[in-house]
Amino acid sequence: MANVTVIGSQWGDEGKGKIVDWLASRADAVVRFQGGHNAGHTLVVGEQVYKLSLLPSGIVTGTLSIIGNGVVLDPWALRDEITKLRGQGVAINPENFAIADNCALILPFHRDLDALRETAAGAGKIGTTGRGIGPAYEDKVGRRAIRVCDLAHLDKLEPQLDRLTAHHDALRAGFGEPPIDRERLIADLSEIADYVLEYAQPVWKRLKKVRKAGARILFEGAQGVLLDIDHGTYPFVTSSNTVSGTAASGSGLGPSAVGFVLGIAKAYTTRVGSGPFPTELEDATGQKLGERGHEFGTVTGRKRRCGWFDAVLVRQSCAVSGVTGIALTKLDVLDGFDTIRICTGYRLRGKILDYFPAHSADQAEVEPIYEEMDGWHESTAGARSYADLPAQAIKYIQRVQELIETPIALVSTSPEREDTILIRDPFSD
Repeated sequence: MANVTVIGSQWGDEGKGKIVDWLASRADAVVRFQGGHNAGHTLVVGEQVYKLSLLPSGIVTGTLSIIGNGVVLDPWALRDEITKLRGQGVAINPENFAIADNCALILPFHRDLDALRETAAGAGKIGTTGRGIGPAYEDKVGRRAIRVCDLAHLDKLEPQLDRLTAHHDALRAGFGEPPIDRERLIADLSEIADYVLEYAQPVWKRLKKVRKAGARILFEGAQGVLLDIDHGTYPFVTSSNTVSGTAASGSGLGPSAVGFVLGIAKAYTTRVGSGPFPTELEDATGQKLGERGHEFGTVTGRKRRCGWFDAVLVRQSCAVSGVTGIALTKLDVLDGFDTIRICTGYRLRGKILDYFPAHSADQAEVEPIYEEMDGWHESTAGARSYADLPAQAIKYIQRVQELIETPIALVSTSPEREDTILIRDPFSD
């Protein structure tokens, strides 16, 4: 059976939660393979709204949900999220939820360092969520991280703590902060250890068994390709690779397991936090897009910047992430516009570019080249087939498809799971 990998094709917030939820109802396992609790998915199922930031979206449908080794895990945030979802009637137990025992942990001093550095950065602020994701990944790469498996061996943690405190105490001193309280840290970890270890296991082994049985696996990405540490708008990016290839390394399965790569893209563009945004609209049109699209971050509540669809960026995302098909979301937000614009290229100091340059100064300086189309005044909200769409909306979808050089696999017309126009079923390949 085919597997599916879902990734964001813009700067995140593309509506992945709804699409993953829709696909999860037909999958046998859902796997988070990178990021932490700095990304949020909102699921609307009937009258119930679920807000997830760490747990895979499949948990709501009772599908086996796995946090892979590529994720950095805040154990206290995990406990709070599980408690909240159980309060909404969601069953979470070792039968339907597992955590990779080699996941790196996000610890309290990671959050402290994240906030201290961002505050001190001045004009160089990245716009992080302040949840300690970046510092946790730094410790993982620096080979001083405390991992989930270490929670079962806290009495053998001293050598790791020596490496950890040698690094962090020097940083903390630079900010006028006291050294890490090792006794307090061990006490905090002891208090949460059993809660996390209940779900901990070698998930690569469990996934191997699932795959061998011919089951469908859905790999759920967080953030978007434009926030990828290598391929995004560096340095205004996240701390992990968000491209589809990470599904293999971040779960313990090989690259052949990735399957159909479904990129999610809004019918317009949004961005949270700092960084370049060529098609940003700081006018009444941008305001209208934000209001109609309810553009506020699931995790932070921060207002999102809004602009026209940027075909150059999405085409580039599709190329570097091997996207098989695109899910175009929030088409209904464009209802009622007299004209709609699509960015088809950039102008940089008199030169025409058909790609987004790597250097941040060039990224900030590019001017979008627009193509203009007539809009539509009929409603697309809730449409479930092409026959329900205005002719001009269909023309818009087809033009986007041409410009990004990637087929549109489905179109989403509301937050509701069933309000989806399916053109190509990712699970049928």
